Amino acid sequence: MSVAASEPGADTDRSVSILTQTCVRPERAADFARWQSETNTLIAGFPGFIEQQLIPPNPPLQADWVILQRFATLEAARAWLGSAERQSRIDGVSSMLAGRDDVHIVQDKGIARNSPVSSVISTRVLPGKEALYRDWERRMAAAQSRAPGLQGYRFEPPIPGVQEDCVAILRFDTEAHLQAWLDSPERKKLVDEAAPLTQEFHARIARTGFEQWFGEDAAGAPAIPVWKQNMVVLLLLYPVVFLFSVLVQGPLLSGFLGLPFALALFLGNVVSVPLVGKLVPLASRSFTWWLQPNLDRNGEASGALLVLALYAAMVLIFWRLF
Repeated sequence: MSVAASEPGADTDRSVSILTQTCVRPERAADFARWQSETNTLIAGFPGFIEQQLIPPNPPLQADWVILQRFATLEAARAWLGSAERQSRIDGVSSMLAGRDDVHIVQDKGIARNSPVSSVISTRVLPGKEALYRDWERRMAAAQSRAPGLQGYRFEPPIPGVQEDCVAILRFDTEAHLQAWLDSPERKKLVDEAAPLTQEFHARIARTGFEQWFGEDAAGAPAIPVWKQNMVVLLLLYPVVFLFSVLVQGPLLSGFLGLPFALALFLGNVVSVPLVGKLVPLASRSFTWWLQPNLDRNGEASGALLVLALYAAMVLIFWRLF
């Protein structure tokens, strides 16, 4: 298991995230999900812990499970990685996994929160080749800056005594653009040039879902337009509120319990808001192609018309059924 961290001297007042990518045996996927749920309960009480998100595989591009654990400080994240509690959990999951885990610590500004796809690349540099590797890395950064669809790049050097690997995070607007760059002759030539400088090199791809609802913007990245966010929220809010009103609020809260309308409506909102908060991230992944900023006019119109059509379909279905 490899662990990468931010560079020495980094501002530890900023929150950091532990990004774990792991390959689970297909027949043990349900067991792994239960194991992760139990781990969530344990980590929730750990000092400095903020939040966690589990992202299942999304074949064919993303074959791994991705776990994002956010901590208030670098020290808190490192404490969790070295804790007896975490080690006891790892001891119980090894039979469910296939291959190696990658575990990286990155400052939150380095994680793609509104980019559809990312590549996390780990490299272990041969002793004495560090300066040559950094020169190579600068040439690689310059080359990939010209790649169509690149939204951001972050390089994390090793941290002495914690992790020997360098970590690079590439953020692209589409899977096609990322794959085109990974397969490009220019990149392959540069990777071949780095071979004499490195001991180990591998990359993993993740469809990013590192967000609360739509998530925070990555540093310097354009935000998802508010009107798109509102349209997707309404797409989930309407059926949740409607079904709760028809199935629960009317017959149970107002009818059986005899609660006044104002109280019944309030209780409906108490249930609906967190439920929508869980559903919106799932729905937003289906609309990644449309939610991205700076989409061309045809793409904007196509997405908006699709959402409007879904509105109309829901109204018609509920009208017919109820």
